[in-house]
Amino acid sequence: MFGLDAVELARAQFAFTVTFHIIFPAFSIGLASYLAVLEALWLWTGRDVYLNVFNYWLKIFAIAFGMGVVSGIVMSYQFGTNWSVYSDKVGPVIGPLMAYEVLTAFFLEAGFLGVMLFGLKRVGPKLHFLATLMVAIGTLISAFWILSANSWMQTPAGYAVNAEGQFVSVDWLKVIFNPSFPYRLVHMVLAAYLTTSLVVGAVGAWHLLRNPHLPGPRVMFSMAMWMAALVAPLQILAGDQHGLNTLEHQPVKIMAMEGHFESHKDGAPLYLFGWPDQAEGKLKWALGIPKFGSLILKHQIDAPMAGLDTIPRKDWPPVPITFWSFRIMVGLGMLMLALGLFSLWERWRGRLYINRGLHRFAIAMGPAGFIAVMAGWITTETGRQPFTVYGLLRTADSVSPLAAPAVGASLLAFIIVYFIIFAAGVLYILRLMAEPPHAGEPGPSSAQPVRTAGITPAAGVVQGAVGS
Repeated sequence: MFGLDAVELARAQFAFTVTFHIIFPAFSIGLASYLAVLEALWLWTGRDVYLNVFNYWLKIFAIAFGMGVVSGIVMSYQFGTNWSVYSDKVGPVIGPLMAYEVLTAFFLEAGFLGVMLFGLKRVGPKLHFLATLMVAIGTLISAFWILSANSWMQTPAGYAVNAEGQFVSVDWLKVIFNPSFPYRLVHMVLAAYLTTSLVVGAVGAWHLLRNPHLPGPRVMFSMAMWMAALVAPLQILAGDQHGLNTLEHQPVKIMAMEGHFESHKDGAPLYLFGWPDQAEGKLKWALGIPKFGSLILKHQIDAPMAGLDTIPRKDWPPVPITFWSFRIMVGLGMLMLALGLFSLWERWRGRLYINRGLHRFAIAMGPAGFIAVMAGWITTETGRQPFTVYGLLRTADSVSPLAAPAVGASLLAFIIVYFIIFAAGVLYILRLMAEPPHAGEPGPSSAQPVRTAGITPAAGVVQGAVGS
């Protein structure tokens, strides 16, 4: 298929499915917390506008959550179909971490999700808020375990290799809290909050352009811009700390991200743009700031930086993809910071709800969080290549013994089905977003449940007794 072998097709399939999947957890993690804040504000202030906005986003959350669950299940099957050797080698470590995610996060979410969606008029406001809070906590716990498992693949710790060549845990605390895990958890959760704030802000701005006096969109836009203004600087700081951690534990990934094919003895430049030529081992048409790379990565302007020329070529990651995806992520992060600062300026001037330029900027930034999250995951995963477990297990040694046509056929099927099903779901979400929240906004619990069995025998007995 297109001249690709089974390994490349298996990688392409996993990349395709994980790229689709990551946008839904990134949205649902932030949106669950946003819903908890909205309901808390409603209980605290008694203002109906918070309940209206809560019900408005609750319907969207239900759809996004469902699509995230479905797309996540598909990925887990690939461990057995396309990556059976990987599953055998790392199963004793990764398997329990995935099981903990199901036993804690997924059960917590599933147990309270029904109450959250349909129980406001049945269990009362306080118990319903508890359910909303539990769902929000469940999404964060889910992120905890998934990122722990993925971080272990990036920076393995607390393991041993048994006689069968399998990785086994010798210290679960070191496995779970591996060196890159805290940085990646903070970076991902902040990314989820930023992603949600940009979507909420874009929807609020869309309706404010039509009518700047609508109370629901004003609340949405104000809260979203506060989140962007506060979290964007924190995300940049967290990204810097994550970069320093990556330099310590995965220096080759940093070399690819920065386009450092050559070593620099007295300070490395910060390349803004260029064309990475992996075959020739050089960055063509490079535009950079002298010695600024060493200042950012080592906080010393003349600090030496090793390049890919010190690494065997067989251990190089795909430099062009890693280089450009990293710049997309950083560039969008700078735009998020600009949006937050712009909103603060207009808030101070009293023009937050009437500045149409700010509203158009917010609408344009609506999908930026999703793109930045995908670019960040591409940077992380391609920068780890050619290993599945960094430095220990190669990708080529992790794949199932399948022929390329078999993997290519399943990849083609995934592409067709995903674009049909998830396009329908996204279009439905956009239709919901096209209308502003109204006074008395109905939530998913507005309709009474349907009796699928029709008239129950007990109801028939009661009616017969009344008739007689």
